[in-house]
Amino acid sequence: MSSERQARLADRIKVLIAERLEKGLRDPRLGFVTITDVRVTGDLQHASVFYTVLGSEQERNDSAEALRAATGMLRSEVGRGLGVRLTPTLEFIPDGVPENAGHIEDLLREARERDEQITGFAASAVYAGDADPYVKPREDDAEA
Repeated sequence: MSSERQARLADRIKVLIAERLEKGLRDPRLGFVTITDVRVTGDLQHASVFYTVLGSEQERNDSAEALRAATGMLRSEVGRGLGVRLTPTLEFIPDGVPENAGHIEDLLREARERDEQITGFAASAVYAGDADPYVKPREDDAEA
């Protein structure tokens, strides 16, 4: 039951923060931020908010600073929207999904190239021994 409540609380926090960021903050450092996931601890006292930022490394760093600066205000908004006795603390963590996706794409491309290379080797391959390596009965054995 507790994990059900955690999930509902995490989903609600995600929606509240996303709506607030959609309205905009007064911080010009904040870029195009997307909230990807929220995880709440078992005691419902701490929420880890995962986000991605579209843009360069500098824009990611600036957005991280803007989110850190706005944490108190966002926590107040979340507290008003949740209606729970204790508002969880918020921690903003950059999500590594885009970097991981790029790495996986590179690995898949490399696997495709190796498959094509092996297919080329297989097309020109010849048997090391006889074409049919299985022992067949001799004609003499068949007559007996």
